[in-house]
Amino acid sequence: MDFLFECGLDEAGRGPLAGPVVAGAVILPPDFPTEILNDSKKLSEKKRIDAQKVIADSSCWGIGVVDHELIDSMNILQASLYAMKLAYEMMILKLPDWCNSHNIQYKKGFSPSTLVSAVADGTFVPDISCKVRCEPKADGKYPCVMAASIMAKVYRDNLMVEYDRIYPEYGYKKHKGYPTKEHREICRKIGPSPIQRLSFKY
Repeated sequence: MDFLFECGLDEAGRGPLAGPVVAGAVILPPDFPTEILNDSKKLSEKKRIDAQKVIADSSCWGIGVVDHELIDSMNILQASLYAMKLAYEMMILKLPDWCNSHNIQYKKGFSPSTLVSAVADGTFVPDISCKVRCEPKADGKYPCVMAASIMAKVYRDNLMVEYDRIYPEYGYKKHKGYPTKEHREICRKIGPSPIQRLSFKY
């Protein structure tokens, strides 16, 4: 079966000790300049932000956010997959209007299961309403997954900068919640912040 759209799914923030896990879901337009894309971890911050702006302006996309409390209650793997599901559902809601704005036509009776296929970075697939496969390191192979990776990373980094303003003593702007030596030491010294993942080891 030929699908009209390919959706990329990826997350950012599985490894940190604090903050949410964030996922992106992206369908790129046919004329997207894929040369600006790469695995988000391999792009400089400036290139990542520049690419994010182009993706957000031209693509059909969604973001899913799962906070630290839900991560603790359902574990980080399930939280990551749930974030992908939320991102995908947001993207699907936007898809009809996006198609209209890009003069993309499809048969009446639109349903994700018949028009969209998805590829998720990793070894597990989220529970979504279309054909989906998983592939390790997909964020370095498929432009739509690279785009999802960039959207998730930039969105999460921005959230952690906001948290840094609220809890400046934890240095979230610098390390984004990842388990750096500095982050571990401040948690041991003054205790966990209100956005700490308490199920993670310090």
